[in-house]
Amino acid sequence: MTGTWEHTDAGVLRLPSGRLVRGRGLRRPLPAGPSPAYGIYLLGKRPPELPWESRWLRWPDFWLPSDRAQARAALGEAWDRAGAERVEVACDGGRGRTGTALACLAVLDGVPADRAVEFVRRHYDRHAVETPWQRWYVRRFAG
Repeated sequence: MTGTWEHTDAGVLRLPSGRLVRGRGLRRPLPAGPSPAYGIYLLGKRPPELPWESRWLRWPDFWLPSDRAQARAALGEAWDRAGAERVEVACDGGRGRTGTALACLAVLDGVPADRAVEFVRRHYDRHAVETPWQRWYVRRFAG
């Protein structure tokens, strides 16, 4: 087992189950502390190679994932792995796409879909999930 984040680590969201997932913006320096064991990178183009296991989801800035089935599978894997490993979710700024993905993880963790954006804004970043279509995506993620 790789271990988990500390809830006090920068950008770490505690889900109701106790799972911890770090969200971050790739334009900012890598936070101090342990590296993730697994990361999902939500970008319009492939990210550079990383020294940990990672998955790229094509997700243009301010929009939705290009392949929603692939996104659902990747987020399901991230949620599952966060039970025992350090998992991070990141995009360029760490708010819109990252917040949307974290809200979807909250839905997988049992937060009602119509309250997941509020949950992430309260516990991760008050500006998370930036666009109306990102909010729409979260509300429909459960169904």
